[in-house]
Amino acid sequence: MASGPASGFGPRHPLVRRLVAVGLPPGDHAVFGSGPLLVRGWIDNAGDLDVLARGAAWEHALRVGHVHRLEPEGVDIVDVAEDVTVGTEWAIGAFSTDALIDEAEVIDGVPCVRLEHVIAYKRIADRPKDRLHLAVIAERLERGER
Repeated sequence: MASGPASGFGPRHPLVRRLVAVGLPPGDHAVFGSGPLLVRGWIDNAGDLDVLARGAAWEHALRVGHVHRLEPEGVDIVDVAEDVTVGTEWAIGAFSTDALIDEAEVIDGVPCVRLEHVIAYKRIADRPKDRLHLAVIAERLERGER
């Protein structure tokens, strides 16, 4: 599951390329969920790419994508590209969209929610893939990677 940047994933991964092609305005969005691991090249597949947005980035997403309701979470999301979705809030856990975006770290030009928030979310969700991703994160951090 884990892969290094030389594997061809990370910023060259098709999901990340699709997100970049959408052209969301900087400063108003950040990749969350498993996406920060994909952008780093730590995993090969995230299934989809989840992006938190506000302000200009949310308005842009509404113009270029298709809005639908995510159930049972009860939040609106916008499909902006194949397997790339944008939303204004994170339905699992108590996360502040503004704080997640404001504190995001830019990795290879892609704003990503900080790892401590990804870890917190994955601990809450506690699905098999989250447990696997937590192990990948622990291994990479132990090796001194960020």
